[in-house]
Amino acid sequence: MSLVINHNLMAMNASRNLGVSYGNLETSTRRLSSGLRITRASDDAAGLAVRELMRSDISSLQQGIRNANDAISLIQTADGALGVIDEKLIRMKELAMQASTGTYNSDQRLIIDSEYQAMASEITRIASSTDFNGIYLLNGALSSSTHDGSGLKSTGKLKVHFGTGNDCSEDYYYIQINSATASALGVGLGATGTNGRSISTQALAQRSLDVLNKAIISKDKIRANLGSLQNRLENTVTVLEIQAENVQASESRISDVDVATEMTEFVRNQILTQSAVSMLAQANSMPRMALSLLG
Repeated sequence: MSLVINHNLMAMNASRNLGVSYGNLETSTRRLSSGLRITRASDDAAGLAVRELMRSDISSLQQGIRNANDAISLIQTADGALGVIDEKLIRMKELAMQASTGTYNSDQRLIIDSEYQAMASEITRIASSTDFNGIYLLNGALSSSTHDGSGLKSTGKLKVHFGTGNDCSEDYYYIQINSATASALGVGLGATGTNGRSISTQALAQRSLDVLNKAIISKDKIRANLGSLQNRLENTVTVLEIQAENVQASESRISDVDVATEMTEFVRNQILTQSAVSMLAQANSMPRMALSLLG
């Protein structure tokens, strides 16, 4: 190579190599400081697209877990209220048994019946007031076999959504709770039939026993249905947690930087950058050698 002063090709080559090494050093620094292998689309366009879809699935699954846990809390609220109603029905049957015997006169049966009616009123009060986040659970609002969520306020049975899509078989199911008011159970003055309305006479008290047995069975069916739904939701939460964990692991393998590998690249690029800076300084001094020939 000739010794010239108009062009410094060695400096140009060293400058180009310095730019490449410094750019690689900047990339390694950015990855190590962020912990991400992909920090912009140019790092891995396809990987970025897959990662963002996985991140949206992870966020949706985590919200689905919260939705399912909220549904479990709702069921537990309803079941707790039904437990109290259970005690009231047991007491009502005890009163009916007491009024069924012939050792009480009419005045005493009226006194027994007053407590019977008070228990029925309390059952209706509990069923009408039990709610979760403003959703009434035992007054029949969720007893419909259909669901309509097209309006501002959903009607019919409750829809619990926990999946990332909108497929009935995978992403949601319904909670249907029959009414547990005294009239729905067939007891108290609000009952449609004659039997179970009152125990003011011995005959009415005796006929109320079968009605009360049916009422207890109806209440137990509601509780059994809620129990099975709670078990299903708890299993759903477990599956969603596992699914979210696996998707998070997949997203990490695509997105996160391997610190050991990247640190090796960082040291390599750091050495190359320092070497390029030194060689650029040497190359910039080469034209001065021509001055010694001119002097």
